[in-house]
Amino acid sequence: MALLSAVKGKLISVIGDEDTCVGFLLGGIGEINKNRHPNFMVVDKNTAVSEIEDCFKRFIKRDDIDIILINQNYAEMIRHVIDSHTSPTPAVLEIPSKDHPYDASKDSILRRAKGMFNPDDMVANRG
Repeated sequence: MALLSAVKGKLISVIGDEDTCVGFLLGGIGEINKNRHPNFMVVDKNTAVSEIEDCFKRFIKRDDIDIILINQNYAEMIRHVIDSHTSPTPAVLEIPSKDHPYDASKDSILRRAKGMFNPDDMVANRG
């Protein structure tokens, strides 16, 4: 007999400009939890940095979110909060926006991941 109940999946959340959020919402990531809190935040020029920080902290505490996508330019504004998040979940991924291209040198998560691996070990294991 097949298992009839499936485990509910985890969510992707987005903190970004209007174009980024609309794109992901059209892709189907939009959800509102039982407390009527969405899994996305649209940031504009009038959004305070403290609002972005508070939203990020809320997303980290939610047990239904496994990935947080954030435009890199907004991640820069709350870098100290992102750097203090050391848990593997939710994973934080910095993404480009239409007006701000991705800069790998600013991505603290990528820098942390690069520090875990020695490029020479990767080349040695190929041969």
